[in-house]
Amino acid sequence: MSEKSKSRGCFGWFIALIVLAAVILAVVYMVKSKMNKSDDDEAGPVPGPPGAIDKKYADALKLALQFFDIQKSGKLVNNTIPWRGDSGLKDGSEANLDLSKGLYDAGDHIKFGFPMAFTATVLSWSILEYADQMDAVYLLDPAKESLKWTTDFFVKAHPSDNVLYIQVGDPEVDHPCWERPETMKGKRPVIKIDADTPGTEVAAETAAAMASASLVFKDSDPQYSATLLKHARQLFEFADSKRGLYSVNVPEIQKFYNSTGYGDELLWAASWLYHATEEKTYLDYVSKHGNEFASFGNPTWFSWDDKLAGTQVLLSRLLFFKKDLSGSKALASYRGTAKAVMCGLLPKSPTATTSRSNSGLVL
Repeated sequence: MSEKSKSRGCFGWFIALIVLAAVILAVVYMVKSKMNKSDDDEAGPVPGPPGAIDKKYADALKLALQFFDIQKSGKLVNNTIPWRGDSGLKDGSEANLDLSKGLYDAGDHIKFGFPMAFTATVLSWSILEYADQMDAVYLLDPAKESLKWTTDFFVKAHPSDNVLYIQVGDPEVDHPCWERPETMKGKRPVIKIDADTPGTEVAAETAAAMASASLVFKDSDPQYSATLLKHARQLFEFADSKRGLYSVNVPEIQKFYNSTGYGDELLWAASWLYHATEEKTYLDYVSKHGNEFASFGNPTWFSWDDKLAGTQVLLSRLLFFKKDLSGSKALASYRGTAKAVMCGLLPKSPTATTSRSNSGLVL
C-alpha cells in the first residue's frame, strides 16, 4: 500500500458528509430536547426513537437529502426538482451498458465511482442508524430512493466478477465547460478496472456500498438485497485478489480523486460484509490484516480517501452488541483507536484537537 498523501479531489464527497452531519445534528437535538424538559435539569426517562421533532432540523435534513435529487443522472422518476430533467441517458453505451443512473460529482457532470461509492456507504449507514427518525419526518423513503438510484448504477457497472466501470465522462473536457446536464453534447467515455488493470480501493469501496445497502433493503426488498450482497462478495474478492492502486493504474484520475492507499478500503469492505452476512471469514479478515492496514493507535479523520476511523467505529459496535466477541483482542485494538478518534473530537477531552474555528468546529 502506498503512503498517505494529500489528494486534490473535487467536492463530491460533501454529498455524503452533508447528509450524515444533518442526520446526526437532528438526532442529537431531538434527544436533548427530551432530556432538558425540566428547569431543574432533572431529566426524566428518554422515550425511544423517534423522539421529539423540531421542524428546523427536519427541514435541514430535507434540504440535505434534496442534494441527491439535484445530482441525479438518468431518466428521472417522480422528479421533485423543477429545473432538473433527464440527462446522461446514453451513458455507458460505449461499453454496451446502461450507466445512465448514478450521481454527478458536484457542479460538473462526471460520475466518479470512488467517491460515489463512499457516498452510498455513508448514506446506508445513516439510514441503518436513524431510519425511525427519518421515517418520523417522512424522509426515509426519499433517502432509500436516492440510495437505490446509486446502487442501481453500481449493479450495472459491475457486469462480471472482475470488471467494474469506475468513471463516466471526461473531466478534462467537462470541467472547463459550464452547462446543464440536460443539454450535454460532448462524448461520454467510460473507464473500467479489471484483472489486468486492478483498482483495489474503488472495488472494495463499491463492495462496502453494496454490502451496507443490502442491509437497508433486507426487509423491504429481499431480492434486491440479495443481488447487492452477491455483487459485494464478488467485488471484495476482486479487490483483495487483484491488488493495485486505481489511481496508479488509471493515472488520469490523479488530478481529481487520487487515492493514497487501499488497506483502509479492504478493512472497511470486510467490516460491512461481516455486518451483512455475519460470516466469520470476514471477521477473520479484519483480525488478520489489522496490523497490516489499520494503523492502530494513530487516529485519522473519516473521508472519502481514508475510511479507517469509520471502520474502527463500525467494528467497535460488535463489542457492545455481540457478547460472544467481547474477548476479541483484535476488536479491542479497533475500539482503542476509535476511542482516540472520539477523544480528538470532543472539545473537553485532554487530547482534543486544537485545530478549530472560533466557534469550536473542527478544521
